[in-house]
Amino acid sequence: MKSVARIRGLSFFGFIIVLAVAGFFAYIGMRIGPAYIEYYNVVKAMKGVANEPAAVNWPVTQVWSELEKKMYINYVDRKSVPKSAFDIKRKGLSMTIKVKYERRDKLLYNLDYIASFEKQVEVGGRLAATD
Repeated sequence: MKSVARIRGLSFFGFIIVLAVAGFFAYIGMRIGPAYIEYYNVVKAMKGVANEPAAVNWPVTQVWSELEKKMYINYVDRKSVPKSAFDIKRKGLSMTIKVKYERRDKLLYNLDYIASFEKQVEVGGRLAATD
């Protein structure tokens, strides 16, 4: 059994190693985090359009216009989430908005990461009566 005089806390080199590991994971989070924040903003815009009371009656062009406005407000980058990533389809009495895209960014030197995102949102369940 070691004496109380020999028991110490974390050494200087141990502290540096812990700091380096924590710094590495913080750096990875700072590089990958914006891609997920952008994805959540895209989903927020999609749900915002889906929650509009009359959205199920809108033509696809108007749905896209509203979706584009909401993404602009949420600072979604049009280069990383292009219009071609969206699929807006009317099926029976409902409409679906689907997004599927990949984001590729630099991580370290010659290392890249690829994040794949996919989400589908249902718009309305039945058509409202039109005059």
